[in-house]
Amino acid sequence: MEGRYIRISEQGIQRYRLLRMALENRISLSEAATVMGISYRQAKRLRKSIEEQGAKGLVHGNTGRSPANKIAEDVRARVLELSSEKYAGFNDRHFTEMLCEKEEIVLGRETVRLLRRESGVAPKRKRRSRKYHKRRPRKPAEGMMLLWDGSPHRWFGKDYPPCCLMAGIDDATSSVVGLVFTEAESSHAYLLLLRDVIERKGIPLSIYHDRHSALKRNDDNWSLDEQLAGCQEPTQVGRVLSELGIESICAQTPQAKGRVEKLFETLQDRLVAVLEAEGICDIDSGNEYLRSYYIDEHNRRFSVAPENVISTWRAVRSVVDLKKTLSFRYEASIGNDNAIRLGGITIDVPAGPGGRGYAGVRAEVRQLLDGSWRVYYKDKLIAEATASEITEPIRTLRRRKGLKAASEAQWVHRASAPQPADGSSPARSAAGAIRRKGPGGTVHASRIA
Repeated sequence: MEGRYIRISEQGIQRYRLLRMALENRISLSEAATVMGISYRQAKRLRKSIEEQGAKGLVHGNTGRSPANKIAEDVRARVLELSSEKYAGFNDRHFTEMLCEKEEIVLGRETVRLLRRESGVAPKRKRRSRKYHKRRPRKPAEGMMLLWDGSPHRWFGKDYPPCCLMAGIDDATSSVVGLVFTEAESSHAYLLLLRDVIERKGIPLSIYHDRHSALKRNDDNWSLDEQLAGCQEPTQVGRVLSELGIESICAQTPQAKGRVEKLFETLQDRLVAVLEAEGICDIDSGNEYLRSYYIDEHNRRFSVAPENVISTWRAVRSVVDLKKTLSFRYEASIGNDNAIRLGGITIDVPAGPGGRGYAGVRAEVRQLLDGSWRVYYKDKLIAEATASEITEPIRTLRRRKGLKAASEAQWVHRASAPQPADGSSPARSAAGAIRRKGPGGTVHASRIA
């Protein structure tokens, strides 16, 4: 209402006329109620209102008033300012949470969404329909299955180079039990993640993963020993899982490990925005933030209660040397000069008890996760060396190098070898020479022959 004028709708005008006719006994109140589409009791109430107040009695008491739940203009302006500046990379729900926790502005998620859309802020990502995949039931208890994977991404924002986030999630609760930033998804990265999981929770019964070459042998190179054994040697990570008694399970599709894939979808949305807001832009600071704050905060929001409260995480036995177990393992012969040469590294082996040397024996060489080296003979530590850069497992590099050398040698023998007197193929003779004399030739003998 403004001054002596009354704002009334067309429906109100019609009701006023009908009720005036009822007051003047030109129609019955029951007939007026039927035409207005209201109950007789409501018609009586309205008739009394216009008797006392006239047409004003048909106007709702809240007409012209601001809604009780209307957002104040200064609050609206503050929300839109934060949305476009400090929290520009946050999705609607995440932004709503930050408003409550950091800015002490309590609003509903739908209210925030409407405010952002009205101001022209588009949703962070579009929703799309997905193909049907059957749901895999969760494991009933914690520690029964760990899902892990790596996700290369620009985790510290578009202005910084990409890196890889390694993540492990418990299948029963969706709790994050390990997060580690690394340069790339590699054997070293998976061992760092496994160490983080063991230190935080313990040893799981099984691990569900994809067919990454750091986790599963995907090549068709078989050494003579592997052919005789009927199986390929595991990867370095696969060997560690076997030593710790962890069952390794390969997923056939990304959807099969959908919970860890969904985790990365959430992290790429939320964690990137949080790191940018906190000013974190390097791997070391990022890992410290993950350990000290983010993992616990994420689990508080997203973890669920397990079906069975009994945990199956296993503690590390006191007799297990975790540093030795979580390492790269190689076998090498100690030379006559009591030195081991492996992957461009030379390790001098000091004299043993009684001043005896170790020349000619096969030793076990371990590179620890910090890059340092240890040499064991009959499970006894006999030598150590300073740290060097950790690269792909030396076994893989030697296999590739040996395959290339064997292939080149095959072509040399084909070109230079005379035709055998028995009429056999020169290529087969060359392959035989490689099997007998070539370094590492037995690894590739079946492929060349």
